[in-house]
Amino acid sequence: MLKRFFIQGLGRYLLLLPVPLVWIALGWGGGLKPLRDMAADWRFRLRGPIEPPVRLIYVDIDSPSIKTLGNFPWNHELFAEVCSALVDAGKVKAVGIDVVMSDGGVPNVVDRAAWNAGHVKFGKLLFGGAPVVMAASYAGMQREGTDGKIIEVSPLLADTPVDKLEPPETAEWRVRNGMVLNPPLVGLIDSLGGDTRTVPLHVPLPGRPLYHLGLELARLERGLPRDGVTVLDDRIELRDAEGAPVLTVPMRDGQLLDINWFSPWGSEQDLHVSFSHVLSYALMRRSEDAEARTAAEAFFAQEGFADAIVLIGPVDRLLQDLAPTPFDDEPVPKVGVHGNVLKTILSGRFIKTPPMWVEALIALTLTGVVTALVLSAGRRGLWSRVAAIGVAGGYVAGVFLAFAKWDLILPMVVPVGAALSTSFLGVMVQLIIEEKQKSRIKGMFGTYVAPELVDRMISSGEEPKLGGVEADITAYFSDIRNFSTFSEKLTPPRLVELMNEYLSACTDIVQAEGGTLDKYIGDAVVAIYGAPLPLPDHAFRACEAALKVQAKVAELRAKWTAEGDKWPGIVKQLQTRIGLNSGPAVVGNMGSTTRFNYTMMGDTVNLGARMETAAKTYGVFTMVTDATKTQCEQHGGDRIVFRYLDQIQVKGRAQPVPIYEVMGFKDEIPDATRECIALFEQAAELYRRQRWDEAAVLFRRSADLEPNYPGITAGVSTNPSLVFVERCLFMKDNPPVGDWDGVFVMTTK
Repeated sequence: MLKRFFIQGLGRYLLLLPVPLVWIALGWGGGLKPLRDMAADWRFRLRGPIEPPVRLIYVDIDSPSIKTLGNFPWNHELFAEVCSALVDAGKVKAVGIDVVMSDGGVPNVVDRAAWNAGHVKFGKLLFGGAPVVMAASYAGMQREGTDGKIIEVSPLLADTPVDKLEPPETAEWRVRNGMVLNPPLVGLIDSLGGDTRTVPLHVPLPGRPLYHLGLELARLERGLPRDGVTVLDDRIELRDAEGAPVLTVPMRDGQLLDINWFSPWGSEQDLHVSFSHVLSYALMRRSEDAEARTAAEAFFAQEGFADAIVLIGPVDRLLQDLAPTPFDDEPVPKVGVHGNVLKTILSGRFIKTPPMWVEALIALTLTGVVTALVLSAGRRGLWSRVAAIGVAGGYVAGVFLAFAKWDLILPMVVPVGAALSTSFLGVMVQLIIEEKQKSRIKGMFGTYVAPELVDRMISSGEEPKLGGVEADITAYFSDIRNFSTFSEKLTPPRLVELMNEYLSACTDIVQAEGGTLDKYIGDAVVAIYGAPLPLPDHAFRACEAALKVQAKVAELRAKWTAEGDKWPGIVKQLQTRIGLNSGPAVVGNMGSTTRFNYTMMGDTVNLGARMETAAKTYGVFTMVTDATKTQCEQHGGDRIVFRYLDQIQVKGRAQPVPIYEVMGFKDEIPDATRECIALFEQAAELYRRQRWDEAAVLFRRSADLEPNYPGITAGVSTNPSLVFVERCLFMKDNPPVGDWDGVFVMTTK
């Protein structure tokens, strides 16, 4: 017993163990980064924007500014004017510039004298103690490696030893003694991989550590000294003049900060103003016009500037400093990265990520629980699967809640992916095992009853037994026109070949539309729509199947014709008649206790069979009762076109029934056929009013438009219009006696 349990139970789970292990390995190896990033974005968007800890103003280097001031880069004097005005008049705490103002960006056509003068003016502002942080970047920097190949310069400690770190690209000022000075306040603007999720907080350059722009702005916002930054293995501490810690910023891998985005770009959370707009007011401060100076003072004195942090950066798409963010699918200005780094640091809402071993533990646990529930068998199997969905869904909900409440990124991609894929594979394995067990039952009963009934018996565990139930169905009967002649013209092998091809095509269509094959009677196909599986639209499905069967038979005729002398002419003119009727019938296992068949019985079934035989009288190939037409239109709308033919009383049945021809799908009916139907209906009304000559005239007109015409359409000897022309002539010579109700009495089956 213990060995059997191990093989069938625990052994099955051990067989599935490699699946979660593969997910864990992919997660640790970085192969799932795109999925992880997508899952992280979902967390931000479901959480939504959060209240910022600082007033932030973006001064945008935008399209209007470029249109006004000319192509970028601009003379540094413009930045000096704007920064000076923001600090002196606007009373902002600090300004960060997300533009690397190195000499490499100076265009050749620039007025070098004017450019140098502006550069000097901007330098005086910076070296004069203005709280303006200039940008530094490693992006695009290259050097020659030891093997002679050109490689990218990296600020990451994971890529470069500390003693091999190089200074980044930044602005420079040359003094008279030949020395080159960097700005007093410099901030790194690079992000990890150029995206908007992670930034290196510091680069330990020899003699002068470099910090991220957002970190420098946070220090200035809190009024902390430059030497108050202490870098430890797992964090950076910002201390006041007395050495007391004011801000502690955790780091991942000794250098990295994951950004907690506070809002989408362009939200009302931050103030956005055009660079040219600020510049215009900055220049007005020195205007000789008193009103202009007053307007400038009012502009910078407005609420929002005082004690704010300003970020100046490119937003025009032509400047190509764009990337998607966790809130923005479309690329947006990357200057927003520095604003959200600043908010992350000042708010203390740092993103927390558990170590990788926690991810592995959660993945194995969730996979084990979900897979065990999914693979539970017996009567509680359905509820176990529901519970599995609840466990997986509950974990996903907990992941989003943990992020919204505590900024905690619990692993989602690896645990959920492992749980779902393992469960799916487990179900596949379980199905294979169960199929072996079911094959015995199918081998015993599959040739006697419908496949649907076999599946139902297997799922319920019940043995087949005699009995039936009443169900609302559509009975389907089809038969080949003049089939007895085929037996005379074909040898037995050729007849079998023909019937196998014909019956296979018809059966495939019948079953594809949801019908249950009842039986074959020679060339006849008998099917049930609506049992054993209930189908609310069984009438529509049966009509649709009938039209598709007729279309398939037309294809077969063309195929047989193309095969030349292989088939006699009668095969190339093969036509099949189909009759349908809908209503209540008894369906179930009928027969003896040792041999039975799943079939249908009742008046509805008999009338359906009569529709197939009566179709010959009217020269049509698909005929249905009004019950089928009505139910078809209830569920299929006007997608199928019917033509009223007559009201008949079949032999052996006292109650007359209206009958209709199924003409085709609405969007496939040609205009000539529509005109034929309209003329036929007018003629039929005259016929019911016993106006035989007038009716005959219209029937002759509709006959010319019939889709099937003797001598033109293969296998057609008459059509409804021609039938009624003859009937009008007969009724004219033999008028009905008494109160005639228009019912045509069938004298044959």
